[in-house]
Formats: sequence, C-alpha cells, structure tokens
Amino acid sequence: MVEPIIQLDRISKKYDEQYAVNELTLTINKGEIFGLLGPNGAGKSTSILMMLGLSEPTGGSIQVCGMNSTTNPLAVKKRVGYLPDDLGFYEQMTGYENLLFTASLNAIPRRIAEERAKDLLAKVGLTESADKKAGKYSRGMRQRLGLADVLMKDPEVIILDEPTLGIDPEGVRELLALIKRLNKEEGITVLLSSHQLHQVQQICDRVGIFVEGKLLAEGNVESLAKQLFFDDSFVVYAKVSPIDGKLNEQLQSLKGVNRVEQKQEQLEIYGETDISSAVARTVIEAGADLYYIKKKNYGLDEIYHRYFEGGAGDGEASSA
Repeated sequence: MVEPIIQLDRISKKYDEQYAVNELTLTINKGEIFGLLGPNGAGKSTSILMMLGLSEPTGGSIQVCGMNSTTNPLAVKKRVGYLPDDLGFYEQMTGYENLLFTASLNAIPRRIAEERAKDLLAKVGLTESADKKAGKYSRGMRQRLGLADVLMKDPEVIILDEPTLGIDPEGVRELLALIKRLNKEEGITVLLSSHQLHQVQQICDRVGIFVEGKLLAEGNVESLAKQLFFDDSFVVYAKVSPIDGKLNEQLQSLKGVNRVEQKQEQLEIYGETDISSAVARTVIEAGADLYYIKKKNYGLDEIYHRYFEGGAGDGEASSA
C-alpha cells in the first residue's frame, strides 16, 4: 500500500503582491525519490523551507511524517534531514568531529554517535578523510559529508536542495549513485530539488515540474510523456527495404498504431503503446529487409521544454 509521507494542500507563499508559491498541492510517498524540477526562482527552495517549518505559508496546510510543519516544526526537524545548496561546516574541525558535533546537537549519546559517524563516513566513501579538516574538503567531499551529516539523526526523509551544484561530472555520478543506494538500502524517502534535468531523470521515481510558483505536472517520465504527447507517446523508427504501399497499409492497420510516416528508407510509426515487436514481425512477414528498429523514449528535456512551448495546454497542474 502506498503511504504518503509529505502532503502539501494548496500551500501558497506571498511576498508583498508577488506569489513565490501559488496553491501547490503535492503528495510524496514513503520510500520514493521525488524530483522537484524547475528553473532558478521557480519557488522550489521556498516550498522546501515551508515543509521544514522554517517559513510559514500564506495559505494551505503541510503534513510531513504525519505532523503539521507550521504548528510543530521542531518535531518535523527531528525526522527530516535537510541538505541545502550552500553547506557550511566548522572548517577547523575534521569531518568526523563535525558529525559528532551534529550528534551532540541532536542529543545522541556519545557511544552511539561515534559508531554511527564511522558507519556513515564509510557509506559515503570518506573513511580515509575522516580525520581531515573539513576546510580542506573538495566540493564533492563536502556534499558527501553533508549527506552523512543529515543521516546522523536517522531521518525518515532527506531533502536535498541542488545537491550537485558546483561538483565535477565524476563527483555528480558518485553522489547520485550514493543517494540511490541510500534510498534502496535504508528505505529513506528523498526529495531532490534541482534544475538539472538529466540528473533528476537518472534517479527519481517521479518528478514534479515547477515553474513560477506553480506545479505544472507530476508523474514518472512515461506518464508525463503521455500527458504531453497524447496518442503519439511511443515512436518506433525502422529502416526497411523495400518499402511499398502494401507494407505501409499493414503497419497502419496494427493495433495501437496511429500513423506511419516514410522518410527515405526509414519508417516512423507513431502509437499510444510500445508496438516495436509487432512492427518488426510485420516487416519480416512482408518479406522486407529490416536493418534496424529502435524506440524513441521521450526524456525530461523534451517534456520540460514542451511545457514552455505551450504543449501543456492551459498550464494547469495535472497528475499521474
């Protein structure tokens, strides 16, 4: 059974006459990785601060781990770990000492804190740098230490705000793999806020597209593609020879095929379901040569930009 762990019900945040967040409704389920995707200034960080009880909404209600973030922020903070985009540590203290300091702030007994800190440093790949001063850590190392830091209090949810900002490509790959592994092994719910589309697509179970304080759409990549590209959400490319009218008719008559287009020796078959196996079988049975067949998978980049091109219709939020 799917269990919600974060529930936002028509929350808004208004500064003077400007809405930073405008009637945002969103449910994030326990154990999933959810990506909050949008450009800088879209309202992602404002939404996160309201979830944490660090900013009070102008309207609406927020439930995190079954508690109201606005009226009970301290209880929420005990169960939620937060990694901001600009992370600060005591730079003259080692990574290990920083984790022990965090443990003391959370009233974790010293013996438990020492064991947990060593275990977490191993999980994030910083055992060899445990006694190195945090001020000497690279950006990628600081982010990994930050993950260990938010995990010290054994949270149910971790919220990561632009966690890969300023990290080199290899560091990004390692950090994303680490987040995915922690989610799988520890069952931790992850809310990842980012404007990096390909990074979000790599690890998130579902995404929400957030622009100008509004949630335009949410779902997994496949469901978002169906929302945007409607009946043509699956496209199959096949290089075939020879191509004649009879073959086109046979392909057009296949269940789930909406239209067939020919571009030189390549056929483009558009449908609402994955019809690649039926296309291959039809071509072979027709006696034609099939040189290759491939499916087009709509990625977040195409989905995201389609919204800004007006492909989302009236711009109202939709769900999947």
